[in-house]
Amino acid sequence: MKNTFYQITASFTLLALVACGGSGIEEKKKQLDELKAKHNEISAQIKTLEAEIAQSGDTTNKRTEKSKMVAISEISLEKFERFVDVQGRVDGDENIVISAKVPSTVVKIYVKAGDQVKAGQSIAQLDGEIVVTQVRDLETNLKFVTEVFNKQKSLWEKGVGSEIQFLQAKTNKESLEQKLATLKENLSMYTLKSPINGTVDEVMIKVGQNIAPGMPAGRIVNFNKLKVKADLAETYAAEVKSGNQVIVHFPDIQKDVYATLRYSGRAINLLNRTFGIEADLPSSQQFIPNMIAVVKVVAYKNEKAIVIPINLIQDSEGKKVVYIADKANHKAVKREVVIGNTYNGKAEIVSGLSAGDFIIEAGYQDLNDQEYIQF
Repeated sequence: MKNTFYQITASFTLLALVACGGSGIEEKKKQLDELKAKHNEISAQIKTLEAEIAQSGDTTNKRTEKSKMVAISEISLEKFERFVDVQGRVDGDENIVISAKVPSTVVKIYVKAGDQVKAGQSIAQLDGEIVVTQVRDLETNLKFVTEVFNKQKSLWEKGVGSEIQFLQAKTNKESLEQKLATLKENLSMYTLKSPINGTVDEVMIKVGQNIAPGMPAGRIVNFNKLKVKADLAETYAAEVKSGNQVIVHFPDIQKDVYATLRYSGRAINLLNRTFGIEADLPSSQQFIPNMIAVVKVVAYKNEKAIVIPINLIQDSEGKKVVYIADKANHKAVKREVVIGNTYNGKAEIVSGLSAGDFIIEAGYQDLNDQEYIQF
């Protein structure tokens, strides 16, 4: 009963609305039909414009929705160098170890470490008293023999005496002179002298110490004539030659020196299959003989090269490729490249890239050719 009542009430209400507003509904229907016609016309215009825009290649909205974020950098020509790294050591053409020439005892030392010495300067004195005594005896005998010779010569010039007596006096004198000269030369061996100008790097003997030939007594170094030496594997024999530039790094003092290779060995060591190289060092007290040095020899150099980080290069179907940015169309473009030399994480690109290209250096992973990008 309750439902029937509600239905009758709704029916009366609907009849009342129709009776009161019938003319208004017709007007609204007319307006709706007009709006639908305009909507269809506008929709057709929108589709036409979208088709024309798509044909012209402008897909900005779609690009923005689907593009990937990347970082790019412009490629420019720069110097590329490939080095051969090898450990070397400091040496010198005038790095001398002094030793005794005769067995004896040290009686005096004239220098200490750090002193500047000149060639011929005395370094130490050994006990040569026995030889000194022999020299004195010979000098006394020579003085007597010389007087005899002078008198015999005077008599001979006056026609007195025999020729044999004169010649014998002359022979005795010359014989003693030679013996004395030899003895004095032996006596000089008891004085240790510096053979070069330089600095006393080390004194290895003490007063009262017995020394023998071959035993080191001191080291003299000329710091104006130091060099660095190293041994390279024969693999680099064709690339490394005299005149190549080198960078010598001293890890202990954190110093780099730029030099030129003045010597490159032309013979291979049969034991370790290496050849020697040498480069002169500038004068400096910082460089010490036998100091460790890392020698970086320039084996290849290109003053105007296209250089990129080697990690940007990818393998694709057996080819080396990189991605560059087409800035005008906001697209990634895959480029095949040919690699020249590589060193220290960088690669020289022989072909495939040009100066002015924009290489994608971040976000290049999983990119596809012609894919939309933002940068």
